[in-house]
Amino acid sequence: MPVPPRKYIGFGIAAILYSLFAVWIEVYWLLGALPLIFDHFITRRLPIKKLNEIIRLPVILRESIEWIGAILSALLFVILVRTLFIEAYTIPTPSMKQSLMVGDYLFVSKLSYGPKVPNTPLGFPFTHNTMPFSSDKKSYSEKIQWPYNRLAGFGTIKHNDVVVFNFPEGDTVVRQLPDQNYYSLIRNYGRRTIHSQYDVISRPVDKRENFVKRCVGLPGDTVEIAHTNVLINREQMPEVPTLQHRYYVRTNGEKIDSAAMSDLELDGQLYDSRLESYVFSLTSAQANKLETLPNIRSITRLENTNRQLSYFSNFPYSPEFQWTEDNYGPLLVPKKGATVRLSPANLPLYGRIIDTYEKNHLELRDSIIYINHEPRISYTFGMDYFFMLGDNRHNSADSRIWGFVPEDHIVGRAVFVWLSVDRTKTGWERFRWKKMFKKIK
Repeated sequence: MPVPPRKYIGFGIAAILYSLFAVWIEVYWLLGALPLIFDHFITRRLPIKKLNEIIRLPVILRESIEWIGAILSALLFVILVRTLFIEAYTIPTPSMKQSLMVGDYLFVSKLSYGPKVPNTPLGFPFTHNTMPFSSDKKSYSEKIQWPYNRLAGFGTIKHNDVVVFNFPEGDTVVRQLPDQNYYSLIRNYGRRTIHSQYDVISRPVDKRENFVKRCVGLPGDTVEIAHTNVLINREQMPEVPTLQHRYYVRTNGEKIDSAAMSDLELDGQLYDSRLESYVFSLTSAQANKLETLPNIRSITRLENTNRQLSYFSNFPYSPEFQWTEDNYGPLLVPKKGATVRLSPANLPLYGRIIDTYEKNHLELRDSIIYINHEPRISYTFGMDYFFMLGDNRHNSADSRIWGFVPEDHIVGRAVFVWLSVDRTKTGWERFRWKKMFKKIK
């Protein structure tokens, strides 16, 4: 009996899509299954039905196997979608306010920059780094560790993209203080104190906490912040409308009434009755509207100029670089293949890249830099790096605090908010309807 042409067409489409998928994920042995696809569409010679007739299983067992197969197939499909295409995340902190609010649920596209193959493939499904209902029990096994590999995507990171990434300094965590940065604790209290009083654990790259920030510095860029303004390669970067700075607001003695506060969406204010003043985090549009109120005397953007006290809390934590969050740099963002000249003075900028991210043995001895036990005066970067900032500039732990984001930490691009919940309210007022199903810009 001749095979209908539609079956050849079906086989051709299925074979092409299957082959493209196998090549895309770089698992070429999957191409060996093409004969099975051909048999399914064309020949029908594999004795699958005959085996079912020969092996007569009880009805209950056969139905159970079918149900288990259906569940495993659905589970595998969802895992593939989360790993290769799109995944849901939630916003836990206000560092990206107004762009992203606490309680926003967003979808992150893995295809935008290319999905990253998991470094740690063995783990409990649909968990990140801890088991459900546990704050410290690991949900993954490190018995199998795969090297960094990123599949082809639709593009690369661009200036002002909102990017989700694994926290670079999340490689080490204090088990009893999971919300605090281990390296900040070490700088504040000393390594001996932390390690003697707490349990310290390590995490692989893909199991570190997820952060979301806006990319301002691409590989090869020179980033500088001058008087709160971001400069890229000496040119001022256009501000996004949702960018917030902290402002000092003087009144004529009258408080701002609640109606105006609600209309301008002002919150988190600090009021000083003695000086008749507020401190707000505002966008430029909010600042302009606030300035039109009759009881406002003046509005001034605040700026941290105390360089001597800021260097200890800002990357690279060296008195050689007395930078503040508002006056920072200039700083060269490392690019793969680029070579930088090394010295004891600039080693704090690139030391973590050399020894932690790119896994070399780094040592400074008698003012001589040794990499893998050889004296070196230069270093060639093996990966691209990025400089990330939060939109809520005075309430964001970002690259000004912990430095560069390596390319192998990039998860994907935040594309849109599908649910937004204000956890401080109840009932229908909890839902921020205007933010739902909005594209992230």
